[in-house]
Amino acid sequence: MDMKTPLSLALVFVSVFAVYCFDRALSTTVTYDHRALVIDGKRRVLQSGSIHYPRSTPEVWPELIRKSKEGGLDVIETYVFWNCHEPVRGEYYFEGRFDLVKFVRTVQEAGLMVHLRIGPYACAEWNYGGFPLWLHFIPGIQFRTTNDLFKKEMLRFLAKIVGLMKEEKLFASQGGPIILAQVENEYELVEWAYGVAGELYVSWAAEAAISLNTTVPWVMCRQEDAPDPIINTCNGFYCDQFTPNSPSKPKMWTENYSGWFKSFGYPIPHRPVEDLAFAVARFFEMGGTFHNYYMYFGGTNFGRTAGGPLVATSYDYDAPIDEYGFIRQPKWGHLRDLHLAIKHCEEYLIRSDPTHQQLGHNLEAHIYYKSSNKCAAFLANYDSELDANVTFNGNLYFLPAWSVSILPDCKNVIFNTAKVVSQRILAHTTTANKLILSATSWSWYMEKPGVWGNNSFTESRLLEQINTTKDTSDYLWYTTSINIMPGQSKEVFLLIKSLGHAALIFVNKRLVAFGYGNHDDASFSINEKISLVEGNNTLDILSMMVGLQNFGPWFDVQGAGIFSVVLIDPWNNNYDVSAEEWTYQVGLEGEYLGLDKVIHANSSLWIKGSVPPINKTLIWYKVSFLAPQSNGPLALNLTSMGKGQAWVNGQSIGRYWPAYLSPSEGCTENCDYRGEYDSTKCQKNCGQPAQTLYHVPRSWVHPGQNLLVLHEELGGDPTKISVLTQTGQEICSFVSEDDPQPADFWIPNMGFRSRSPEARLTCEQGWHIASINFASFGSPQGNCGALSVGTCHADILSMVQKACIGEEQCSVPVSTANLGDPCPGVLKTLAIEAICSD
Repeated sequence: MDMKTPLSLALVFVSVFAVYCFDRALSTTVTYDHRALVIDGKRRVLQSGSIHYPRSTPEVWPELIRKSKEGGLDVIETYVFWNCHEPVRGEYYFEGRFDLVKFVRTVQEAGLMVHLRIGPYACAEWNYGGFPLWLHFIPGIQFRTTNDLFKKEMLRFLAKIVGLMKEEKLFASQGGPIILAQVENEYELVEWAYGVAGELYVSWAAEAAISLNTTVPWVMCRQEDAPDPIINTCNGFYCDQFTPNSPSKPKMWTENYSGWFKSFGYPIPHRPVEDLAFAVARFFEMGGTFHNYYMYFGGTNFGRTAGGPLVATSYDYDAPIDEYGFIRQPKWGHLRDLHLAIKHCEEYLIRSDPTHQQLGHNLEAHIYYKSSNKCAAFLANYDSELDANVTFNGNLYFLPAWSVSILPDCKNVIFNTAKVVSQRILAHTTTANKLILSATSWSWYMEKPGVWGNNSFTESRLLEQINTTKDTSDYLWYTTSINIMPGQSKEVFLLIKSLGHAALIFVNKRLVAFGYGNHDDASFSINEKISLVEGNNTLDILSMMVGLQNFGPWFDVQGAGIFSVVLIDPWNNNYDVSAEEWTYQVGLEGEYLGLDKVIHANSSLWIKGSVPPINKTLIWYKVSFLAPQSNGPLALNLTSMGKGQAWVNGQSIGRYWPAYLSPSEGCTENCDYRGEYDSTKCQKNCGQPAQTLYHVPRSWVHPGQNLLVLHEELGGDPTKISVLTQTGQEICSFVSEDDPQPADFWIPNMGFRSRSPEARLTCEQGWHIASINFASFGSPQGNCGALSVGTCHADILSMVQKACIGEEQCSVPVSTANLGDPCPGVLKTLAIEAICSD
């Protein structure tokens, strides 16, 4: 039986995708024409993927970039985050996760190119869209319009970043990897709100960018009126119909959403790989030459970097590489095969514009000619329901609905977007080391509701929260007194209105209500019947932010916090408390005391007992733990907690909110990829939290004891928290005799080196196949994770075990010559399930 590991094939594959390994001593010119970017005089077809450096750690950047390159990418795209690099005006920070130069150089060392999206507006579901909040407090400033104060600050930061890249010799003309730069970001979506001033701002931004002389092209994404020579590019789920605003500009796609972001209280978005691959193939079919996945690796919104409102800490994005840095299958593998199929067509794609040929209703071909008798073709069925058989160049082809077939020689199909032959990973069967944190090892500190320090202040009005806290904390206390005279009703309704995002209400130091908004509308009202006492009563409101707004016209002035407090007695008499005297306190007492800091781990403030209090509001918890053994990342399972923030060894892993459940309806167990996708189409986890596992980078823990601190706002049970690390996974391959041969079997001008498709199993680097749980050739029944033999069955278990166990990767040709023929004349499938382990 001809079984082999695909290591040699992988080496060939990598060499196919090896793009310009920029030597720092060599100068590279980057220009463009109507077809493509032109690098050193040659048009290029480029695959790109977004990786945001602050959403991971420097220790894993090389691994993420390696997996991106092996997945077929040529370019890494990233935003630059102004608020992280200039947290205080004139004081710059480029260390740790924010070491932009190190990140760009890491990409260069891998032999990939960089698209640097300087902005400086990013959006990106990042706090305040990437703008530093001090910008907001410059008197007279208006963001993203023809405001001289804003333009001065924006140009200063653009020049800072461009100057830094030049100083480090990172632009292509200096031998560096940066081939593209971006100014502004999706301004077209809000330009209408700024009127003529918006149009003038676009022209100014373009001129400002060009004046910085980067020597590489600039782009404006989603900006139809981008002036020459700025390239306007497309963002969206589909960009095949996009046309640049000038016949001299190439068709480029800067954001193809691989999934969507998570928000607290929402289901988890999922984009099927069949649809994602269809969108990519259609784009190149219709003349595109530069394409970028947003995101290829999403990562984590550590600390308080998540935008808002209510964007979750996980920025996984259903990307080809998951939040923890593991390859997500079959998405990564199917797209890798797609990229290779398109690369096989590159010499045709750069030579000509496509020739269109209608093949039937919702059926068409686009052909790229290298010469009169040499061509590559894309055959598309864009019907959302009906499969079809089409005739092209005298040959018959089967096209599933909503799919594209790629023919690098106008004859042989080497890839179809709907036929997924890449292995799958069964997420629910991944193996992990699990550490339950002992109930007897916890310490705690209880906060009291209301003003806690001598730095409080009073105002006879309700203050907007962001202008008050300046985003130094998520929290602002609003405290006032309510005096009930003899004879007045003690039973009243308390009506509170907030611009967002959440609030705890205490009357006489007792919790009476909790209110909150959602990502689409952060505002909320609380209408609660309360009991007061004769004389003085205290009303304490803890207003909580969950990420500053990052998108929309004038988003920078959108407010938060309490704006109305009214008491309503049984006779509907209203008593407006809003204009009474209020005492304010920014932040929590525990923040002021530094309870999240390692240096205070042994403070006498912490109380230790046999069992910690549970289901308490405004409580801090602390525990020491040994990290589970592994080289991989960790996850905290916080399902048992309510809402709050968490720190490991003083590093903030972000906000958590597992108590906020998504609606019980709106999800589908078996999503049909056919037809246009949007972020609500294939949702998962209805009725469940958006996030229960919280990423802890391995570099943030160390041998021996590690410190976990949590601030719990609502109430939870810390004794049920566990620490996890992944040590293995179950993988599955399901390939039929009529599936396409692997794209890397194609040899230009020669054809396939083998006529058989192939089942491939690959573990994460460093893991090996430990066991084969199932192997059948014939008519296996069920799906991955629940397979059984069918009426037609060849028992090949021992053969697969011999070829695969102990290997990091192995492959099995799917043919009767290798596997026998248990049922002649019947189309057969090979199904294998295996366990990878470290």
